[in-house]
Amino acid sequence: MRTKRINIIGRSGLLVAAVMAVALGSCSSSNGPTVTCASSSPAATTWPTPSTGALALRPFAQPTDPGSGGVLFTASGEVLALTGYPFPPINAGDTAFVDGWDVHFTRLLVTVDNITLSSGPNIRPGDESCTESTVAKVTGPWAVDLAHADSSYLPGKGSPDEQAVPIAALSHQNYPAGNNAAFDSSGTAPYAFGFSLVPAATSAMNVNLDSAGVTDYQDMATHGCAVLYVGTATFKGSDATCTAPGAPSTYYATEYADWPKTGETLNFRLCFKSPTSYVNCQNPDNSGKALSGEESERGIFFKADQSVIAQVTVHTDHPFWDSVLHDAPMHFDQYAATVAGKGVNGVYPTVTLEMTKGIPYAPAYKDPAGTSLYWRYCIDPPTDVHAQFTGPMAFDAQSVSSLADYYDFATYDQSTQGHLNSDGLCYVDRLYPSPK
Repeated sequence: MRTKRINIIGRSGLLVAAVMAVALGSCSSSNGPTVTCASSSPAATTWPTPSTGALALRPFAQPTDPGSGGVLFTASGEVLALTGYPFPPINAGDTAFVDGWDVHFTRLLVTVDNITLSSGPNIRPGDESCTESTVAKVTGPWAVDLAHADSSYLPGKGSPDEQAVPIAALSHQNYPAGNNAAFDSSGTAPYAFGFSLVPAATSAMNVNLDSAGVTDYQDMATHGCAVLYVGTATFKGSDATCTAPGAPSTYYATEYADWPKTGETLNFRLCFKSPTSYVNCQNPDNSGKALSGEESERGIFFKADQSVIAQVTVHTDHPFWDSVLHDAPMHFDQYAATVAGKGVNGVYPTVTLEMTKGIPYAPAYKDPAGTSLYWRYCIDPPTDVHAQFTGPMAFDAQSVSSLADYYDFATYDQSTQGHLNSDGLCYVDRLYPSPK
């Protein structure tokens, strides 16, 4: 289980000239190092278009351990990408959809790129977006299915049974060109770690996609998705076990008030067009004292006697939160409502993120008939992030303004899902039009 965090993660990079080359503000003086801050990125004026060519994924050779003084980069969706979210939860306290949906992922496709190591992760204690110069960089892009299990993968950084697929390795510095210095392995000089999740690229390296995954990845490239969730949601709640405090006895409009029935299953495909860079991540593997207001020391410390692992971690729960507060309770009713009343002989259209466009996230989220939904609880929600929401379903944006609809709200939450070594929080630099 991840520890709960009561904080809003992220900011907006607004528009970028290209996802592959993030513009960063920098400053320097004759008396100090050059400092680069994503928080001072200038707004650009163009936006990368989806790939229109035929898919020609490149072959991928899994890297080997680089040995002492090196780093092995891996990627993981944690064990939850592999097992999904059973309902009812198997163990008390397990993360689950509080509104009674049993959710599993067939595929969780991401494109990882631009893994960087930089000097000076602590150069600005009050601004996590700032580092000194980049000293190493590896570029893919890598097309990865985080829901794909393989016994050859490494153990993940989070919980037992988590897997992490190796994607790249470095034995020494390599940036800028000509720099082949060793990494400092004295244990006194951490390196800032960052990476990006970018739109699917037709020429990405195929890390572990099977034939069905390649087909979905082509669709990602065509539509500009950076992250694609494919899976099923089965309603496992019932009138006897689910309540909506302060709500009418129905959750949906009268003409389909008995939907969903226990046992009904929906397919979903959630395409997030949200390229994002995760900058100067905190590292739970570190044992030193974190900076004020942060949870872990920033950066990676190299070791003289062995390699270290830097795991790109993608949390699967973010697009389902009811708030922009980190680790808020998860709900699926808002997605399921988009196909309420549209089933034929128990078969419903596939739920997509696009179906939520135009639906206000607050003050009342509505079903297709225009009726306000109510918060449904089939288990007690965790309340360490916020008190239980009751009454009409209204998603909590806190101080985040200018979210046009639920589509924007879900994308904003989803864009915070990148971490280092399981739970390491990063500065979130959104590379798509988004509010702060």
